[in-house]
Amino acid sequence: MKRILSLFSVLFLVTLVTIAFAFAACKKTESTDRIASTGGSEWELTSEAVPVINSEPASEPTVSSEPEIIHVSGIKLSAYERTLTEGERFMPIVTMSPQNAANKAEKWETSDAAVATVNNYGNITAKKEGSCIVTVTSVDNPEIKAEFKVTVKAPEKIELTYRDGILIVNKTYPLPSSYNPGVNSEAQAALNKMFAAAKAEKNLKMWVCSGFRSYTVQKNLYNSYVRRDGAENADRYSARPGHSEHQTGLAFDINYADDRFKGTPEASWLAENAYKYGFILRYPEGKEPITGYMFEPWHYRYVGVENAAKIYASGLTLEEYFGITSAYK
Repeated sequence: MKRILSLFSVLFLVTLVTIAFAFAACKKTESTDRIASTGGSEWELTSEAVPVINSEPASEPTVSSEPEIIHVSGIKLSAYERTLTEGERFMPIVTMSPQNAANKAEKWETSDAAVATVNNYGNITAKKEGSCIVTVTSVDNPEIKAEFKVTVKAPEKIELTYRDGILIVNKTYPLPSSYNPGVNSEAQAALNKMFAAAKAEKNLKMWVCSGFRSYTVQKNLYNSYVRRDGAENADRYSARPGHSEHQTGLAFDINYADDRFKGTPEASWLAENAYKYGFILRYPEGKEPITGYMFEPWHYRYVGVENAAKIYASGLTLEEYFGITSAYK
């Protein structure tokens, strides 16, 4: 009987151990399943958001492929008004800003074409007595413009002065701005003959460095001298517009119109022989108070062979010979 009870006890213990192991195995399987379902951790996961890092590179700023266009913002003129004589021209200098503006094209207009006209380059031509407004406008920016006032006056009525058939032009006796004869053909022929004689006699080479000058050309030349040397000095060696013998077409500057010509063989030959061909030395040395101009050994004036011979023989200037003055009023 004891043996039966012992056997029964052993079986009971084995059964309990088997149940214990089975229960332990079941718990382990449950734990493993829970770990797998939570990503491999037994700890409870929170609901807090995890920051996401964007691995894509930041996009670069967009750069326009078209350059910026700079527009005109202002116009300035070198002058804003001018009084012109009929037939005279003037062109103001235009400056557009900024300097790097893309389109600096200009548009020119006149308020009265009967008084003054203007071309596409801003060259103004005086037509008849009166006044008008010339306007320059920016093509790029039509709101930007500048105005130029033009006053046109009629030419002075000046009568030509003659003495013994010789046209007199000096500081006292002017020429009108409209007097524009060009080079006198008789004077040119005599000059060519004189140059040929100098070449044949002394093998001297002569040429004209300045001949006929219009009123406008003389005006520009005189004004340039005034800017450089002042009016008082310029008046000693350059004639004011309308007072130059070059405007007659009868006066010529030979070889060099400066001190280089003084004392040359050509200057000496002309002083002794020019009268034979109808020319006189117009501004002799030491005669500035009488002629109004300093010594110019290069400046010769055609008066005809007969008159030239008389004046040369007298030893007088043209002013002394005819008893006239040469002084600006």
